[in-house]
Amino acid sequence: MGIFSRFSDIVNANINAVLEKAEEPEKIIRLMIQEMEDTLVEIRSAAAKCIADRKEIGRHIEHLEREHDEWARRAELAVRREREDLARAALVEKQAISDRMEQMKLEMKNLDGQLDKFNSDITQLQSKLNDAKTRQRSIVIRHKTATSQLSARKHIHSDRLDEMLFRFENAERRIDRVESEAEAINMGRGRNLADEIAGLEDDDRVEAELEELKSRVGAESEEDK
Repeated sequence: MGIFSRFSDIVNANINAVLEKAEEPEKIIRLMIQEMEDTLVEIRSAAAKCIADRKEIGRHIEHLEREHDEWARRAELAVRREREDLARAALVEKQAISDRMEQMKLEMKNLDGQLDKFNSDITQLQSKLNDAKTRQRSIVIRHKTATSQLSARKHIHSDRLDEMLFRFENAERRIDRVESEAEAINMGRGRNLADEIAGLEDDDRVEAELEELKSRVGAESEEDK
């Protein structure tokens, strides 16, 4: 694949669409970045050669301009010396140099157009590259987070955790049985001496409070009469 064809594919690529279709987005974007960097190196190399060619043509044009001026001077000198034949020959050389200069200036113009295209391509590709690198960092973080979440969910739903929960429930049931047995032992037993005495003391307090209440109510009734 040529450099310009590959560059067109990269620039026109929708990174989001590529990543959505990829089974391994982290690997895909890494390969895209590598491809962009390689293409960028090739475009810069081609641009550097274009600049070198332009400088060489520029130097050649300057050399031809000096020759052009020299043949013009010679033609004028021949005319002054009334050597029309030499003047004509000098003008022929001068015209030939002018034609070569025009051709080289056209080449220079084409090189300028190529350099403008290279500059535009480099700008677009650099923008794509920066975007891809930004997404690469984001994807790495998201991938690590997703991996951690997946690991946690697998752990939560693992057979080992289910077994632990089953053992815990069994322990709770055993405790319930022990407590129930303890309560059952006390069922049907009579009150002991201490309980009976405490009951008498409670009865005395109730009787005393009842007598006090009756006295107060009786006094209030006498006052109302």
